Parts: sequence; structure tokens; C-alpha cells
Amino acid sequence: MIINAHGSWPAKQQGVALIMVLLAMALVVMLASGMTQQQSIRVFKAGHYLAQQQGQSIALGAEAFARQILIRDFEEDKEQNLMVDSLDEFWAMNAAILPLDENGVAEVQIDDLGGRINLNDLVSAGGQVDPTTKDRLTHLLIALGITGVSVDALVDWIDPNDETISAYGAEDGQYLMAEPGFRAANQPFVSVSELRLIEGMTEEIYVALRPHVAALPIRGLGINVNTATAEVLMSLHEELTAAQAASIIESREEARFESVQDFLALPEFAGLGLKSTGLGLQTRFFEVVSRITYDDRVVNMVSTVFRNQKGNVRTVHRDTGQKNRITKEPYTISEG
Repeated sequence: MIINAHGSWPAKQQGVALIMVLLAMALVVMLASGMTQQQSIRVFKAGHYLAQQQGQSIALGAEAFARQILIRDFEEDKEQNLMVDSLDEFWAMNAAILPLDENGVAEVQIDDLGGRINLNDLVSAGGQVDPTTKDRLTHLLIALGITGVSVDALVDWIDPNDETISAYGAEDGQYLMAEPGFRAANQPFVSVSELRLIEGMTEEIYVALRPHVAALPIRGLGINVNTATAEVLMSLHEELTAAQAASIIESREEARFESVQDFLALPEFAGLGLKSTGLGLQTRFFEVVSRITYDDRVVNMVSTVFRNQKGNVRTVHRDTGQKNRITKEPYTISEG
């Protein structure tokens, strides 16, 4: 170390020391800034996670609210000794709006699945094709103007064997050529979204078909004629026209059908020889659609629920990946 005659540091060494101090300070500032940024990210993530968890908890509460509505509906039908589900009932008419607090709102609606064709009715548990369901799905595709997908491809997706039912079917041979390749399920549909994998399916066809079909785990429940769409009504017989289906719905809106015989007695069915096979008046499966807006975040949940013959309601499936499913007119429910 060199010190000049006056006992002080040379100017050059003083400059080096100053630079060292400044570099050290810059390093401290950079580390502190990085730590602050990381801390801010952690705080944001924690806040987002907490808000999501709160939103999902509220969605579960909305689901429980919908289950209670379905239980009350069953009890009222039982008191009237008329077990009929129709679109003029409270559960089916509106989307309930439940104000939470100044931070959010819960929207919930109940959608009927009984008026749709159950894809899993196509093939019995023993692997046999159900001709009634196959005919109805064929007529449904015609009513919707769908030509790119064959009902035989749907059968092959469900049936347990690896052989195509016809030249219009599709098994592993076709699906393994896809990119990436996959195999036919060879089991009942778990979700309607599996339709996207069917040979010939496009997003346009899927969107058109989805409102009229369901993937229910219980076979043989039949179609609820009080909730069926116009296209599903047209699927009941190849000679039914769109105008006749609209007329049937108009009659249903004036007074719901309280027996399948009343439904079959409509003039639109005269001379068609339509049977009551696979037709009913009750719905067992419903979708509870919830959209929770809380703390400027949105949580969506679609729950499939099952109501048994005793009126008990349980959840069989939940999906948080569907958006824009609230479609009915809002009805605000006050705390009182």
C-alpha cells in the first residue's frame, strides 16, 4: 500500500475505491430489485390462487343450490302425484343470479339432458346395436343437414370389437393414421366432447350436434318428450317435418304432455305408427352450469347431476373447461 507524504490515498486509488463502492451498491440494488420483483410475482400468484379457490368454492355452493331446486321440484311433483318434468317448471326457465357482495356475483342455470338422444343407447351392454336409437340418430343427422359423419362410426366407437360395422364405420385402422394417432374407445362415451374424435367430425358439425345428444352412463332412460328439441322430435320418425316439429312444440308450450299417450295422439303423428318405445316424461340427468365472477376473476363449472327415482340428487361429473354456457334469461334471487 502506497501513501503519499501528506498521509492520503493517491487519486488513482481513490477513484478505484469509489468505483468498487458504486459497483457494490449497484449489485445490492439489482439484488433487491430482483427480490422485490420475485416477491411481487409470488404475492400475485398467491392472490390469484386464493381468488380461484374462492371462486371454485362458490361454484360448488351454486351447484348445491341447484341440487336443492331439483329436490324441491321432485317433492312438488310427488305431492301432485304427477311425475313430469317440463320446460315450464322453475328449474328450467331462467338463470338464477345470486349476488355475493360488492366483490362478485354467482350465475347458475339448470339444463335438461333428458330431451336429448343418449349416444350410449346405441350399443347395449352386450355389444348389440339398438335399432331404434340408430334410426333416431340417423334421422337427427338428416334433420341437421349433417352428411360428413356416419352413425356407423359412432357405433364402432362404442362397440367392444375392432371390426367396422360397415364401410361407413371407423375403427383403429382409421384412427391410428391420424396425427397423433389414437385408438377407438371401444366403450361407452364418457363425454359428448369425444365426438370431436369421430371419423369425419368437424368443429362445425360438433357444434350443431352437441345440443341434441348426451353421453349418459345409464342406458334406456328414454327421451323426455316435454323437453326434446325440435330436431330430436324430428328424429322420432323419418316423415316428420320441421314444420310439424314446430307445431308439436307449440302444443307443448300451451300445455305440457302428462302422458306419452297424449303425446302420441297428436295429429302430427297420425298414420305414422309411432311407438312409445324409448319415450318418457321424466328427466334423470341435468347439467348445472355455474359462472362465478369474484374479485375481477371468472370461474366456470359445468356439473352433471343425477336424480334417482327417490328424488336424491348426486353429482357424477364436473368440468371447469367450458365457457359461455349461461344462455337463459337472468332471474335475480334476493337474500330474503
